[in-house]
Amino acid sequence: MQNDLTIRFARREDLPSMVDIYNQAIRSKRSTGDLDEFKVEDRIAWFEKFSNQSFPLYICETDGKLIGYCSISPYRPGRRAMKHVAEISYYVDFNYHGQGIASKLLNFVIADCQRVGISKLLAILLDINTGSIALLEKLKFKKWGHFPNIIQMDQVICGQFVYGLSLRN
Repeated sequence: MQNDLTIRFARREDLPSMVDIYNQAIRSKRSTGDLDEFKVEDRIAWFEKFSNQSFPLYICETDGKLIGYCSISPYRPGRRAMKHVAEISYYVDFNYHGQGIASKLLNFVIADCQRVGISKLLAILLDINTGSIALLEKLKFKKWGHFPNIIQMDQVICGQFVYGLSLRN
């Protein structure tokens, strides 16, 4: 399975599969602070903010099936002193968890950061997301911050970690 992965820039026709994957993350209550599921039309404006030349949106597919995606978003948009800092977010279809998909996707995206002028990546995640914490640490991200007990999802209260990766000085 992992040998036939393709990673490419997202296209508008990928949006329904991306929304399905994100809605899985919402239902898990471990991968995002969003509580309400999205419809495709809810995500069109979000999708259109990405640019292959500066802040790309990547998808990962196997046998023509979209199984994950990753975005590079501006951190604190409009603040020019932070133009080389980006937030990385990634989601993999739950049917493909544990197969190394996220590792391959993130390694690809990290390698592409030089092309788009990103020198620092931030991953902002729930502190109960043990899978992403392990992945980020494997990829040499460091814990740069913690906001304890700021998120409430139903009866679960958790915090938020900020993990960072310096790509060049």
